[in-house]
Amino acid sequence: MLKDSTTEVTDVFEEHRSVLFGVAYRMLGRVADAEDVLQDAWLRWSGTDHAAVREPRAFLVRITTRLAIDRLRQVQSRRESYVGPWLPEPLRTDVGGIAPDTAERAVFTESVTLAVLVVLESLSPLERAVFVLREAFGYPYAEIATTLDRSEAAVRQLAGRARRHVEEGKPRYEVDPDRQRELTERFLAAAAGDDLDGLLSLLAADARLVGDSGGKAKAPLRIIESADKVARFLFGVTKSLPAGLEFSVLELNGGIAVLALLDGVPDTVIQLGIADGEIKTVYIVRNPAKLESLAAR
Repeated sequence: MLKDSTTEVTDVFEEHRSVLFGVAYRMLGRVADAEDVLQDAWLRWSGTDHAAVREPRAFLVRITTRLAIDRLRQVQSRRESYVGPWLPEPLRTDVGGIAPDTAERAVFTESVTLAVLVVLESLSPLERAVFVLREAFGYPYAEIATTLDRSEAAVRQLAGRARRHVEEGKPRYEVDPDRQRELTERFLAAAAGDDLDGLLSLLAADARLVGDSGGKAKAPLRIIESADKVARFLFGVTKSLPAGLEFSVLELNGGIAVLALLDGVPDTVIQLGIADGEIKTVYIVRNPAKLESLAAR
């Protein structure tokens, strides 16, 4: 049982912050939105009668999940008018404090990949909440039912629908980091070296390029289909790259990615969806609002 001392109340919240952020980010796909939800959760937590809270973690997850559902309903209407394709905001997963245990890390990274988060966008807010709590965090159905104020039978039904939808829509991408890094480096070398044949040899025949700029930077407003069209688009881009652009390879959303900095400011993120040794999808994020969290601190 907690005392209502400011230090203890703060310590308990900070102890569970990574879990709460994990729930909110998976629900919303944006770091800024997740942080806003955590701020609201903190305000609720700080104004709670803590002596009546038996399990702080369960209480905080319940608050965070409900706030994330409310916020998701708000942002979904805005995303309907989003300019061009929508991709999740890139999240660094190579930093300390994020699921250091090997088994936990495998679950963590699988549930924050771009491919999974894109599929989650098509779920209803309740389906998404059930999927996140069950599949990413392993919560029992009874506990999820309490969190969402639904019957356990209803939660099981939501979970079944969400799981089927995700399994049907999720691409089966290569997860080996060494293989990802190798193909990413070869991709960059071919694109930067005007090696069209080399680039085409890396792309699957049905390769796709998905660019997210939100209308705030140059990027295709429609998904580009086929290896030839993807390669020619990339060649056109590389011929007009600004001077001073610097590239680095890092881990984002559990996979190898490329971050381009222009004068020290994040400009572009590129991540590849790889299957059967070929590049199936090229993800490009250029919306400046989605790159702010990657700025050096």
